[in-house]
Amino acid sequence: MFESDFFINLVEILSYDPFKPLLFNSGFFLFFFIFILIFYRFFWRNYRAKVFFLTVMSLYFYYKSSGLFFYLVVLSSVVDFIAGKYIHSTEVPARKKLFLVLSILTNLGILGYFKYTNFFINTINNMLSGGIEFVDIFLPVGVSFFTFQSMSYTIDIYKGKLEPENKFIDFLFFVSFFPQLVAGPIVRAKEFLPQIKNDVLITKEEIGRALFLILAGLMKKAIIADYISINFIDRVFEWPTRYTGAENLMAVYAYLVQIYCDFSGYSDMAIGLALLLGFKLPLNFNAPYRAKTITEFWQRWHISLSSWLRDYLYISLGGNRKGKGRTYINLMLTMLLGGLWHGASWRFVIWGGWHGLALAVERIFNIPEWISKKNIVVKFVGVFITMHVWAVSMIFFRAQSYETGFQIINQIIHFFHFEVLFQFIEGYTLVFILIIIGYVTHYVPQKVEDKVQAFITNLPLVGKAFLITFVIWLVAQFKAADIQPFIYFQF
Repeated sequence: MFESDFFINLVEILSYDPFKPLLFNSGFFLFFFIFILIFYRFFWRNYRAKVFFLTVMSLYFYYKSSGLFFYLVVLSSVVDFIAGKYIHSTEVPARKKLFLVLSILTNLGILGYFKYTNFFINTINNMLSGGIEFVDIFLPVGVSFFTFQSMSYTIDIYKGKLEPENKFIDFLFFVSFFPQLVAGPIVRAKEFLPQIKNDVLITKEEIGRALFLILAGLMKKAIIADYISINFIDRVFEWPTRYTGAENLMAVYAYLVQIYCDFSGYSDMAIGLALLLGFKLPLNFNAPYRAKTITEFWQRWHISLSSWLRDYLYISLGGNRKGKGRTYINLMLTMLLGGLWHGASWRFVIWGGWHGLALAVERIFNIPEWISKKNIVVKFVGVFITMHVWAVSMIFFRAQSYETGFQIINQIIHFFHFEVLFQFIEGYTLVFILIIIGYVTHYVPQKVEDKVQAFITNLPLVGKAFLITFVIWLVAQFKAADIQPFIYFQF
């Protein structure tokens, strides 16, 4: 009887639970990754065994995140692997283009159906006063990420920038690699595929960097982002008119910390986890709130997406090669579609349009080059303005409706009540401290980060174990009743 109950409980734990998807900041993931590390050492010297083991583990990871929808990862991989082969082998331009279109339509079809079907139905209903019923669709985690990643492979082959992969299992591993599968970074095939056949050689310094990134990312997400969200930000954005303008403004500043710590925290952990397995993923964030212009901001924020949009959309539209007017249009179109990538709502389209407009204005007046030649005071003003251009857009990014967004702005402008700031600090002391920590650590010089990383690297094994234990204990003290998903899982 006991053995039977144990087996049933084990099956339940290992099976997909829609209410408990597998997250980096969950207890199950800790055991999942430890299991991988224990058995990985038996496979990493054998290229085929290594790839097979990690592919199986990656598909299981996605199964625990989105159930049987892991077949979408396989489907996208099969289509793009075959399309890539035919694009490379055929000499007929029309056939090359045909298989490229097949790849793009498959990936955008997957993305469009699961993410935008109800958005288009709602838009049609609003425009034509129609009564089309919404479709009950489950949004698989990270569908925007793996479709973009897989699709870039065939585009690169079509452009002659990449040779096709010979083994399907290697390509499937590239698309499904679990650290970056559901929220990036979006990895290019030419960066990742060559690493598969390399020997796994992890230096002491790389272990130290991996631990630093994983622990820093975990603290950014589970301590700073989750705590200030649950205990302050969510309350204000749910009902902004109950709070003064001062509190609304603090909620906006707090949300800038939350989304950065949440998303960059995931990227940090993804890069660190991959490094422990012998793979190097690209940097995805580079202190974006230090940016002096919106142009620079998008060179620092979600770098893998912004560079993807630049290389595969903006340049394909003509970039800046067809005159100034066309350049501004291309910038606007790229950011409008980038906004739509973030979510199936006109709020995100307008959010993208706001940034497209800002990029175009900076290009018209040559602001990035102008400000680079100015003194530190002007650059500081540039950082301040850039951050607040971003902040205005993020009000509508976070708010559930335009009405809520405008209510927040109205409260800030007309009902500020400066004296409430001191009451906020007194009433939300820990929230305020975590917001300050979030900003301070963001602006800390790189050399300080390097020293912390070196300190972790040089710790003895016992010291590393104690540090890991301490961080896990600290996270547990801040943990809410339910583990909070990463913000970008919805994208």
